[in-house]
Parts: sequence; structure tokens; C-alpha cells
Amino acid sequence: MTAIQPTVSILIPHYKTRELTKLCLSLLRQYTDLNQARIIVIDNDSQDDSSDYLRSLTGIQLIERTAVPGESPVQAHARALDLALASVETPFVLSIHTDTLVKHPKWLPFLLSYIEHNTNIAGVGSWKLESKPWWRRCLKSIEHYIQLGMYRLIGRTQHGLAGVGKNYYYLRSHCALYRTDLLRQHGLYFGSGDMVAGKDMHQKLVALGYQMLFLSSDVLIQYVEHINHATTVLNPSLSTRQKSVAKGLQRIQKAFSNARLS
Repeated sequence: MTAIQPTVSILIPHYKTRELTKLCLSLLRQYTDLNQARIIVIDNDSQDDSSDYLRSLTGIQLIERTAVPGESPVQAHARALDLALASVETPFVLSIHTDTLVKHPKWLPFLLSYIEHNTNIAGVGSWKLESKPWWRRCLKSIEHYIQLGMYRLIGRTQHGLAGVGKNYYYLRSHCALYRTDLLRQHGLYFGSGDMVAGKDMHQKLVALGYQMLFLSSDVLIQYVEHINHATTVLNPSLSTRQKSVAKGLQRIQKAFSNARLS
């Protein structure tokens, strides 16, 4: 009997988040057809018990990456994805984080349904993956346009407003699905200088004429959740602001409480 070939390679960079990674992988195993997906975990030179845990696992491909002296956390993350990307042989490649938690048995077919039959769509994912009440989204949108209007009025071009100029929206690596052949064909990689993983690649694919599809958070969050900045919360040496650590730990604890493991 011919073995079923996986359709998607799931790339998961990891750094010193043993329990969170354990939850992430457990949910993947529970809600994913592993005949369809190949799971690749890249240990970013953790050198702690989380590395030993990953070595003990079956059912994943583990790549152990050696850190480059002086590299930033952003560079380490993107380079880990690129190291795994080099070994990908499946038609599609999906990047997620160890704090990306799947929660629906149709999560992967849902993502694939947007891209597998349309060769002009190069990537599918989201900008942010969070659920907020409609009134909070409205207020945030109003605030954004007021700020943008003020900056234009005073001629200010250097600012941090999302979606404007160099701060353009892109598919974030917490959940981003790509066509592998297009990345190969155009020599594209997750990393570029000190840019966040996937940002430069997104812009280049758009410039080449491909469509990058953003899914609504309200829709995607029915299938996948993301705990913002969990790795940096659990590793404050990665420059997390101290006042955000407490809130981050609350988000992580809530995610563990809500996770439905069989």
C-alpha cells in the first residue's frame, strides 16, 4: 500500500517553553490528521529541560538550532523558520508559534480551503488573532483614523500606526500558510535583516502580483487561538516589559484552563 504523503509541513520554533509547547503539540495531535501534516519543531538553542522533552518525543521532526552570537530574538525566530523551510517537501508550509493553540478538528482543512484551489493566493493567515467586542473594535478603528488624520495634518510621517507605510499589515507567523513552490520559485525566506518573520516575504509576494489573504479574527479564532507574546512573558530576558508580564501570565493560565484535551 502506498503511504499517504503529507500536504502541509507545520513549522514551530521553540525556546524554553516546555509546558506551553507540550500543550501546543498535544492539541495538534488531537485535532490534526497527521497523515496530512508533518510537524517540525525547531529548538532555538534552549539548553534546558524543554530540549530534553523534545528529544523524547516521537511523531515530530526535531531540528536543533545553534544560536548565533548577538542575534536578536526576532532574528532567531525567523532563522529557525528558514532552517526548517529548507527541508520542507510538502505543497504547503504553515508557520505557528508554541503559543498557537488549535481547538477544532477542521482547523487545517479550513485554512487549506482558501488556498489549495487558487494558485494566485500565495498565503493565508491573519494580522492579529484576538477576539474583542464589536464596540472595542469600533473605538480602536476610530482612534486609528483620528491619529492618522492628525499626523497627516501636521506632516508627520514617522510614527507607529499599524497598516501605514513601513508598518504595513502582513501575515504574522503565529498562523500563516504559504504555497511552498512559490517560496522556492522566487527564493523567498521568512527572515530578512532584523524584520519580523514573514514581513518582507509578504511584501515581495504582493509585489510579484500574488494575493495574500487575511482572515477575520472573529472567524479564525473559532479554529485557532494565539496567546500574544507568551514566549517573552515566560522568558523576561527577551525584553518583555515587566508590567506586561503579569497580564501575560494571566493569558497563559486562562489558555491552559480553557484547553480541551481528550
